Amino acid sequence: MLQSLQRKADPQQSAVVAVIAALNADVVLLTGMDYDLRLAALDALVVRLAVAGASYPYRFALRPNTGVATGQDLNRNGRIGEPQDAMGYGRFAGAGGMAILSRLPIDSDSSRDFSGLLWVDLPGNLSPPDTPQAVKDIQMLSTTGHWEVPLRLPTGGILRLLAWHGSPPVFDGPEDRNGRRNHDEAAFWLRLLDGELTVPPPEPPFVVLGQSSLDPVDGEGLPTAIRALLAHPGLQDTKPRGGGSRDDPGHSGDAALDTAYYAGIGGLRVDLVLPSTDLTVIGSGVMWPENGDPFAAMLATASRHRPVWVDIELP
Repeated sequence: MLQSLQRKADPQQSAVVAVIAALNADVVLLTGMDYDLRLAALDALVVRLAVAGASYPYRFALRPNTGVATGQDLNRNGRIGEPQDAMGYGRFAGAGGMAILSRLPIDSDSSRDFSGLLWVDLPGNLSPPDTPQAVKDIQMLSTTGHWEVPLRLPTGGILRLLAWHGSPPVFDGPEDRNGRRNHDEAAFWLRLLDGELTVPPPEPPFVVLGQSSLDPVDGEGLPTAIRALLAHPGLQDTKPRGGGSRDDPGHSGDAALDTAYYAGIGGLRVDLVLPSTDLTVIGSGVMWPENGDPFAAMLATASRHRPVWVDIELP
């Protein structure tokens, strides 16, 4: 990835650069961004963005759980060391992590990384009851990560980002391991915000944002936690909408709220930006133009996901 970023040889990466530059957000959470220790790939992306006219002087990333070896046969197929046996699915440590780009200074020293929380230590967790004790002792809740990242505001205050990327609630067996984990990854924020964990809840103002990997209405999965998060009294669901048209087989929700398109499934709302209720929201949307728009092809090349944006007044 680093080499192709430097060589400008990958059409998807070029499309990602064009989309982020067009979005022109002050703060961006990227999911599916491979992690390396020195953040060399992220720095290479920042250089590409600067050339495209989008300067991001501050960046943040922590090592994700994806690809981290467990030494256990998590998918129970008699083999160890496969991507499915990692702490979070990944062919190598750091595959498909998260990263934050910002024009506001990031207080990295005050960040909190909750990614080491064991799944069984989440109050009310839905981990499969037949999970072997050896797995319970090591299995972390976060597929990728759960972070609290403070941004320093021009007024001297702090705006906290609560970021995560949940596991897809599919690709498992009748034990529904991934579906249960996806539920609990969203439920983590409920427990944190409600003061039910051993760590203090975040001080407002904050924004919960990330890839939930679960539509609250459509698709497979256990939607109770994500629905509760969208309805949480401390958060605002602005219901960002896009204008693009797409083929949605069996869609029972509002297609304008979709944020990603999956072949054979259709559009799903699986990416969220939820400001705390003390923040003043000016506008919101999904960067999803009509199919005839010249930029629609660029967005489709960049990702099956479309950028979700929320405009807020800084306190």
